Amino acid sequence: MRAIVDPTNALDRGLAAIRQQFQVPGSFPPDVLAAAEAAARRPPTEHVDRTDERFVTLDPASSTDLDQAFAIERSGNDLLLHYAIADVAWFVDDGGPVDAEAWRRGTTIYLPDGKAGLYPPILSEGAASLLPGGPRPAVIFTVRVDSDGEVRLDGAERAIVRNAAKLAYDSAEPAELPPDFGELAQRIAAAEARRGAARVDPPEQEVVPLGEGRYELAFRPMTRCEQSNAALSLAANMAIADALIEHHTGLFRVMGEPDKRAIRRLRHTAKALGVDWPQQMTLDAYERTLDHRDPKQAAFMLAIRRAGPPAAYMPFTEGVKPWHSAMAASYAHATAPLRRLADRYVVQATLAVANGRAVPETVTQAFPKLPQVMARADARSAQVQRAAVDLAETVMLHGHEGESFSSVVTDIDERGARIQLCSRPVVARVDAQGVQAGEDLQVRLVSADPDRRELRFARA
Repeated sequence: MRAIVDPTNALDRGLAAIRQQFQVPGSFPPDVLAAAEAAARRPPTEHVDRTDERFVTLDPASSTDLDQAFAIERSGNDLLLHYAIADVAWFVDDGGPVDAEAWRRGTTIYLPDGKAGLYPPILSEGAASLLPGGPRPAVIFTVRVDSDGEVRLDGAERAIVRNAAKLAYDSAEPAELPPDFGELAQRIAAAEARRGAARVDPPEQEVVPLGEGRYELAFRPMTRCEQSNAALSLAANMAIADALIEHHTGLFRVMGEPDKRAIRRLRHTAKALGVDWPQQMTLDAYERTLDHRDPKQAAFMLAIRRAGPPAAYMPFTEGVKPWHSAMAASYAHATAPLRRLADRYVVQATLAVANGRAVPETVTQAFPKLPQVMARADARSAQVQRAAVDLAETVMLHGHEGESFSSVVTDIDERGARIQLCSRPVVARVDAQGVQAGEDLQVRLVSADPDRRELRFARA
């Protein structure tokens, strides 16, 4: 994608407007900061010492809110994933100021120029983060992965761990990772293929600051190392989901499949982007063939993600099996408690059931309330991210008014025709009179207004 030159600082103004419009939280209230500072000094007293095990973290190089550290060992033909998760619950008192603020926020919100954290930085980027150096309290989930990639939760414990190396996706060397890191990821991928899972992680569309008022609208594809790391979280979250279902409790991530209308729209999007989707091939099968390093296929992967129904949270319901269509399995969120409120409660429930204890009442009471809270937080986060991309698109196209672009009509609804530009990963609207879905359409850019984050096209 071309760089965005922004001499009028439209992005800065626009990002400030986005924060105001969507009420993105700013700094934390004084009572929350004071409670977090006190909690950061809390010594761990219910944790076994596992500092002799070599745990490492694997994240973007700039990350400081580290949720997960891992170690892997062999057990016969099985692999044991020891997944250390930040013990956020140790630092957050139920009903206290930090907890109340986390319920108001729900998730960490990311913007091109910074983030609005779920917890104060003294916890999320300090005492609770699994940073290298000093020991940190964690909850270790031990997940058994057999030769076929099937997973089972073998145990969970509170422990003190030491991060031996803060590794980055784009620079980690194989020798720095556990020897069976790649093998574990391959087993999980093979199991997904047998289940017919459609979990294909698209690249993130992001606004990248280049300095001196310049930005770039780009796709950030997942590195191979990042994809393998995602398999660790998948293994843990699936094993945790099964354990919670067995004990008739929990909170699960669920998602349905794209409907027929969405599939038709995706067919037209594929045509617009110039990607070859054979007519006889299902979406699930085709999705697994896509290469995120190809810009056109990356754009189509993003379109697939946007086409399906949004994922949601569901508490355990007797007689109803929670199902995530992209995973083709039951699935929970437990591995990012520094960034998602719900994970803290899933971690606590899993710690209890794995050790034969009753799930704390505060956790069981939270499960029915969390779906609505997380839906609101997820919606706001998605709106903020979409608004940031819309802003970048208008800044990028500002000054190109009057130019013509090739597009394809992907679908038509009460708001007009939705079009996909052929030369850029931009979706827009145009007058629908006399056009049909799938039709090639030449459009002219009428206006690109960064202040309103609005693109207007007319049929050329």
